[in-house]
Amino acid sequence: MAQRVIASASSTPPGEAPAEPVQRIGTRPERRDSISAGSRRGRLPTAEGLWAKTGELPRYLYWAIHIACLGVFLVGVSRADLLLCAATFSVRMFAITGGYHRYFSHRTYKTSRAFQFALGLLGVCTVQKGPLWWAGHHRNHHKYSDQPGKDIHSPKEGLWYAHQGWIFDHRWDTTPIDQIRDFGAYPELVWLNRWHVVGPVLTGVFCYLVGGWSGVVWGFCVSTVLLWHSTYTINSLAHIWGTRRYATNDTSRNNFLLGLLTLGEGWHNNHHHYCASTRQGFLWWEIDVTYYVLRGLQALGVVWDIREPPAHVVRGESPGSLRKAA
Repeated sequence: MAQRVIASASSTPPGEAPAEPVQRIGTRPERRDSISAGSRRGRLPTAEGLWAKTGELPRYLYWAIHIACLGVFLVGVSRADLLLCAATFSVRMFAITGGYHRYFSHRTYKTSRAFQFALGLLGVCTVQKGPLWWAGHHRNHHKYSDQPGKDIHSPKEGLWYAHQGWIFDHRWDTTPIDQIRDFGAYPELVWLNRWHVVGPVLTGVFCYLVGGWSGVVWGFCVSTVLLWHSTYTINSLAHIWGTRRYATNDTSRNNFLLGLLTLGEGWHNNHHHYCASTRQGFLWWEIDVTYYVLRGLQALGVVWDIREPPAHVVRGESPGSLRKAA
């Protein structure tokens, strides 16, 4: 049934980060001292490490981790296992939503260089490659939303492709460093991007120290697979299942259940309407756990200048009239 949607017009071009943060001496990231002479002349840092030369190995490991989940029948399950699984899932989901997405991809809030690195380090523990790779491709996703061959996980290439088929497409193997020049100026982030394999290793070791092999199976393998597919639902299901408040130039939809599963990312149509906002649940009842956590960190002084969606953006006021969408 046709539903009423509001013509979308964002003040920030799709895929582009908000304006450069104002520097605060001693607290905020200091880009000037990090940028090499080569970067200033237009040469970009090498963002690919040895992992990029391993061919099909990452794909085999992807399926191996899925298969390793069958280990639950060998190690059994305890309350401690489930708690560890829930903890590693939740913390790493925030690393994706609050770190890779709302900070590195869209720069919707500001923080110190130290916490910026912490977000990047936590991000590589999600087993979704490095912050520059993730954010660079995500910016292209907004710039070319739903366009086959340009959008890394275009739903127009099929539900399977949008969900996880793109992982096996070699077109997206390398980091689009030209899309992420701002963060590519930080040597420590380039290092994390090149050596993102350190994150999964650290996570696996942590889980082993906490719970032995049972901890590895539940806290790393099961948690990682759940994390992957929960994240992927925003690329796939959030483009076919849900409602459209705004008439964006893509198929993004809002979905309450996906919002709960992904700590607020399910308000996908809101986000594509105005990607410069930290808050993705625009209305009071649109639960956005990532936003609540960031507000708490702002109260502690860890982050600041969180961006809210302007009232006129929420109302959908823009040139043109309301229009229908299927």
